[in-house]
Amino acid sequence: MALDKNMVIPRHVALILDGNGRWAKKRGLPRTMGHREGCITLERIVEEVARMGISYLTVYGFSTENWKRSEDEVGALMQLFRHYMVRLLKVAADNNVRVKMIGDRYRFARDIIEGINRLEEDTKDNTGMTFVIAVNYGGRDEIRRAVTRLSKDAAAGVLDPDSIDEGTIASYLDTAGIPDPDLLIRTSGELRLSNYLLWQLAYTEIYVTDCLWPDFNRDELEQAIVQYNKRDRRFGGVK
Repeated sequence: MALDKNMVIPRHVALILDGNGRWAKKRGLPRTMGHREGCITLERIVEEVARMGISYLTVYGFSTENWKRSEDEVGALMQLFRHYMVRLLKVAADNNVRVKMIGDRYRFARDIIEGINRLEEDTKDNTGMTFVIAVNYGGRDEIRRAVTRLSKDAAAGVLDPDSIDEGTIASYLDTAGIPDPDLLIRTSGELRLSNYLLWQLAYTEIYVTDCLWPDFNRDELEQAIVQYNKRDRRFGGVK
């Protein structure tokens, strides 16, 4: 399908990339093959999103809860992440994409931390879409870390507690300086937020598709945007 030229393109799209394991199981493959295929899909979608004029794309790459998976699966995901970071440098260069990581990166191995830092540094001057990847990320953990920093600043006299408003809190989050998502897309049909961007999604439009993430494509993305254009965004007010 092709989008009507009068369609409103969301400024910021967030994605929950769900269904990699189920995609692999349906084909009699190990779960790691689903994650690998999911990375290939993500590369294509990053390019499609950049071409569509979406300014920010945020994806849930690895949650704070994902450490609970088997040691073998976590190990395979770490290897895949190492490989994908190298690939992402080329994708970012080819599409003028700036990359930012959110989450607590310091639980990862040193080489992964260095890879994350390099990605951010090497793409910081790109002027196209901002691609945000949430790794070792959890919405509650993000808020906890923000409150800890905010409390320390208040105790040190850097911040007046009586001056704290929503903007202040937002400035202490990992996503400081990034607008809240307009549209959240979740694949594989699950109807939950899974501890993702809990502060930022307060007034985001949510679109859920039964499509498993490795099968997600431009048509699926366009269908989500069509549905987004049918929503009446009132932000708690009345029109």
